[in-house]
Amino acid sequence: MTALTRIGQITPTAPDTTARSLSRRQKAAIIVRLLASSGHPMALAGLPDDLQSGLTQAMATMRPVDRATLNAVVEEFASELENLGLSFPDGLAGALSALDGQISPDTAARLRRQAGVRQLGDPWTRLRALRPEDLMPLLEDESVEVAAVVLSKLDTGKAAQMLAAMPGPRARRVTYAIAQTGAVTPDAVDRIGISLIAQLDSRPERAFTDTPETRVGAILNHSPALTRDAVLAGLDETDHAFAEKVRRALFTFPDIPARLSPRDVPRITRAVDQDVLVTALAGAVADDTRPVAEFILSSMSGRMADALREQVTEKGTVKTKQAEEAMAAIVQAVRAMEAAGEIRLTQPEEDSPD
Repeated sequence: MTALTRIGQITPTAPDTTARSLSRRQKAAIIVRLLASSGHPMALAGLPDDLQSGLTQAMATMRPVDRATLNAVVEEFASELENLGLSFPDGLAGALSALDGQISPDTAARLRRQAGVRQLGDPWTRLRALRPEDLMPLLEDESVEVAAVVLSKLDTGKAAQMLAAMPGPRARRVTYAIAQTGAVTPDAVDRIGISLIAQLDSRPERAFTDTPETRVGAILNHSPALTRDAVLAGLDETDHAFAEKVRRALFTFPDIPARLSPRDVPRITRAVDQDVLVTALAGAVADDTRPVAEFILSSMSGRMADALREQVTEKGTVKTKQAEEAMAAIVQAVRAMEAAGEIRLTQPEEDSPD
């Protein structure tokens, strides 16, 4: 039985003079105390600080309340709940949370800057929502003590990811600093959070959410092999480091054996048209594509593989353009299933540092 149900079962009585003489804050204190004593305490941390303080002070001055007064206050509270048609979030922080995904990121960022960090609630709520790769740049120029506080405020898994991404010596210093955070005051933690959010909001908005190498890789994924090879060769000459990042962001037909699990191959072959699959296999005659065809055939049942081999033989030689289009369709099917969470691609290993 919920606390509100219990409230609804209290016998209504006409408000007496004692109930009418109570202030709204005192009546709120009675409701809060009733819910807490029923095992359903209210979450009051989201209220403005002055309201929390006022409620606490009102509760501290209250004396025992008789049954008639309690019933009258509860009846008034229940009546106000029944008449409430629609509620809105409190303050700009609540409004931005309610409209998350409905207004543009530029508008949301501008409103945050105009309102100021202090008016937007707990800064750690936003910091904990950041991805490790977005939070790491904020800590690069911070002291190990600040980094220790940040890791202590994050979820354990996210903190572990960030610690693993730090250089060894800094990671050790930050770990030791965590052991020294016992005396850190809540006010200091709050100031650190506000400072980091201020840095975050002072950054210029980016027009693109994906990294440059991801965008170039996506374009080259849909480009003919000759174009892709020529672009990568040109990038190697102008910016070898960026070219390597693009290669890691690429996923092409020859990458399938290294990044796709054999158990997922039947799901991919069912997701593409049979004629497209046969065309891709028939066109996989180059040194870099022939192993892909063998990988696909060896990852399905013998009967189905034999049937496909017969169709490939009957198909004969296919034009290069037709083969590339069929291979691109298979790659797109793999990417779509990965985006939907139906399969998982392994990530190419980065080159080990010298």
